[in-house]
Amino acid sequence: MSKPSVLFVCVHNAGRSQMAAGWLRHLAGDTVEVRSAGSAPRDQINPIAVEAMREVGIDITGAIPQRLETEAVRESDVIVTMGCGDACPIFPGKRYEDWELTDPAGQPIEVVRQVRDEIRGRVEKLVGELQAA
Repeated sequence: MSKPSVLFVCVHNAGRSQMAAGWLRHLAGDTVEVRSAGSAPRDQINPIAVEAMREVGIDITGAIPQRLETEAVRESDVIVTMGCGDACPIFPGKRYEDWELTDPAGQPIEVVRQVRDEIRGRVEKLVGELQAA
């Protein structure tokens, strides 16, 4: 059986979706294929998000915001959206989740840490569900 693939989508692909992808790679290792994208990607990842993840030993400095392509959605088993609204194409037979999370853009590190920790909890739950399946 092929490994499950998860696509994290937020507007800028610079904060929440990158932190989620970092957590999923960290927690699931090679057991899950990880993608992230944004409907209107920024030119670089949020440096505060990078710093917050570095504090827990996860390096996302190499991540580059990607534009959301229909193909990425079609090739993913689970699509997790984070405030991108209607920008995400819907395909039948996919699992969709919408995570209501504070946008870390322009927020102080204290707020970004809270978002990081909330994402960790949700990713841990997701990993458990994927491994149970």
